[in-house]
Amino acid sequence: MRLVIGVVGATATGKSDLAIALAERLGGEVVGADASQLYRGMDIGTAKVPVAERRGVAHHQLDVLDVTQEASVAAYQQDARADIEAVLGRGRVPVVAGGSGLYVRAALDRLEIPPTDPTVRRALEDRLAVEGVAPLLAELREVDPRAAAAIEPNNGRRVVRALEVLALTGRPFSATMPTREFVGPTVLVGLRVDRDTLDRRIESRTRAMFAAGLVEETRGLVELGLREGRTSSRAVGYAQALAVLDGTMTPEDATADTALRTRRLVRRQESWFGADPRVHWVDALDRDLVDRAVRLVEETATSGGRGGWDDGSHG
Repeated sequence: MRLVIGVVGATATGKSDLAIALAERLGGEVVGADASQLYRGMDIGTAKVPVAERRGVAHHQLDVLDVTQEASVAAYQQDARADIEAVLGRGRVPVVAGGSGLYVRAALDRLEIPPTDPTVRRALEDRLAVEGVAPLLAELREVDPRAAAAIEPNNGRRVVRALEVLALTGRPFSATMPTREFVGPTVLVGLRVDRDTLDRRIESRTRAMFAAGLVEETRGLVELGLREGRTSSRAVGYAQALAVLDGTMTPEDATADTALRTRRLVRRQESWFGADPRVHWVDALDRDLVDRAVRLVEETATSGGRGGWDDGSHG
């Protein structure tokens, strides 16, 4: 069977380490599903595993964008699925790993990516800047209540996207939301850590990032156009490092704010992945974690599942 493995969970649960271990054990290659790790040079703040620590395991969908480029789910879907097909074609096992929920589903699920138009998007973003998110969300509730209910009330970017899709297609954004249907045989392994432990991990990792030179890394990325990057400059950690460079935050305040925003991100990730009944959850602190994950994969492979993985080009 052409099986794909997904490793998901919140930030700081150890997804990258497990993905590498599974790839080693099962003859696989890792396909990233982290929007921020797509960017070249954004290493410290995204906890990107250095090449020397990847233990010879091939990685894909890392370092594929300049910081001036905008990350796109549609482009990612096309490229990640091509990588998955190539790995399968080599007789190896793709291990899709990351905490960006929509990117994971773009890679693994049947998901239609609606079109986009820069003029329409800009007009809506201008309205967002002037009016705030509340009027646009109210407008969305009138025309697409299902989408409005699924979007966090303060997530102006998603509200803008929903209104853009409606304007371009005449169809509600909710009609294009992903369904929980894999493109082909897939097993999803989810990593969980208790809340207190995870919060401590986030605090420790954030301090380590700033100590390791996150501000200096950001300074170098500014020279490459980071400030002009619509998505890269907003990434948690880099936005705070930019504030340090601008003198609007102290390093201590930037560290605290990064940890706070990371904890908020974690809550969203837990909500996103926790709602998916297909995820096989395991304790990230289990001493036998890799063996347990391998057994899950082997059980899925032997229990069946009809059809083979394809590139999802039909939709």
